[in-house]
Amino acid sequence: MRAELIGTPGPGTDPAPGPSVDGVAPARAPEAAGAPSPAGAGRAAGPEPDLAHHGDVEATPGLVDLAVNVRRDPMPDWLADPVVASLADLAAYPDPGPARAAVAARHGRPPEEVLLTAGAAEAFVLIAQGLRDARRPVVVHPQFTEPEAALRAAGHAVERVLLDPADGFRLDPARVPADADLVMVGNPTNPTSVLHPAAALAALARPGRVLVVDEAFADTTLAPGVDGEPESLAGRRDLPGLLVVRSLTKTWGLAGLRIGYLLGEAGLLARLAAAQPLWAVSTPALAAATACASPNAVAAERAIAARLAADRDHLVARLCGLPGVRVAGHPASAFVLIHRPGADRVRERLRERGWAVRRGDSFPGLGPDWLRIAVRDQATTDAFTEVMAEILEA
Repeated sequence: MRAELIGTPGPGTDPAPGPSVDGVAPARAPEAAGAPSPAGAGRAAGPEPDLAHHGDVEATPGLVDLAVNVRRDPMPDWLADPVVASLADLAAYPDPGPARAAVAARHGRPPEEVLLTAGAAEAFVLIAQGLRDARRPVVVHPQFTEPEAALRAAGHAVERVLLDPADGFRLDPARVPADADLVMVGNPTNPTSVLHPAAALAALARPGRVLVVDEAFADTTLAPGVDGEPESLAGRRDLPGLLVVRSLTKTWGLAGLRIGYLLGEAGLLARLAAAQPLWAVSTPALAAATACASPNAVAAERAIAARLAADRDHLVARLCGLPGVRVAGHPASAFVLIHRPGADRVRERLRERGWAVRRGDSFPGLGPDWLRIAVRDQATTDAFTEVMAEILEA
C-alpha cells in the first residue's frame, strides 16, 4: 500500500527547506485556497484543497440533494416530544448532567468519560485548542476536513498521511510516524465510506499519543452477525489516549440542533473541557442527546442502518453500470465515493439537470475526478443514475 506524508504547517509557520525523504515532503504553509500544495513522493503538486468547503454549499435550493449526508426522514415522536418539551425550560441555564449520564450508560462508561459538544465540529476545535502542546499532529486523509482546519486555525503544523485509492484507501498503521503525538482518523471515513478494522485503529494507540477517531458515521454501519456498530471503539476504555468523536447529526437529522460528544479518559476530557465555553450545548440539544441514547433509539438506529445498507447496495450497483465510473473501496456508510475522469464537469452538468453531489477536490488526497454521492431511497437513486447515464453517454 502506498501512503504519503505531507507537511502543511499552521498559520505563521516558516517553510522547511530541503528535499523530500522517504515520502515525507518539506512543509510549507499554503497562504490561501488555490495556493500550491506540498507534494509527497509519487504525487504531483496541485491546488491546496479548500478545507472550509462542505456539502451544504453544494445543496442549493431547487436541487435534489445528494451532497449532504444528513437523513431527511421525519423525526420520530420519541425524539421530537422531549425536544419540544425542553422549550419550556429555556429560561434556565442548560444542565448537561442527565444527558451526560445517558450517553455514558449507552457506551458503558462513567459520566466523567463523556464530554457533550455542540456537534462534532466543536469537538475538533476543543481538541485543537486543548492540545496546543502537541508536537507532531498527523491527520490521515482523505477524511472530513474540519479536524485539520481546526488544528491549523489553532496554529498547529499539520502533517498528512494520504491513503492510496489503488488500495481502497485502507489504513496501514505502520505508515503513521511513530513519534506522532496526535493522530486523527475517521471511521467510517468521510468521504471514502471506508470502514477500517478496529484492530488497525487500536494499533495506533500508545502512551504519549492522543488518538482521535471520528465516528460521526458509526451509527450508519452494519455487518452480518455483529450486534451493534462494527469496528467502533466507543466502548474501549483500555486504549491509552483514545478520543472518540460522535455525532447525532446524520442519522437523526439534527444538523441544525448541533449535538455531539467526545468519549475518552476523564483527565484528557477535562483538558478539552477547559477550552469549552460555558453552557456550550443548548437545552434542546441535551434533550436530543438523552433521547438518542435510549435503548429504543439504539434499536431504531440499527433498523435504519439495515435499510441504508440495502439502499447503498442498490446505489453501488447502479453506479457500477455507468461508463467510466469506479466506486472506491467497499462503501460502508451513508455515502459512496466514485472516480470518473472529468468528474468536475459531470458535477456541473448534474447541477444543470437539478442534482447536487459533493465535489472531491476539497479533500486532501483526492482531486477533481472524484465525487461523493449520498445514499438515498432506491427511487431517487434510479432517477439520479438515469440522468448521470445520459450525461456520460452524451
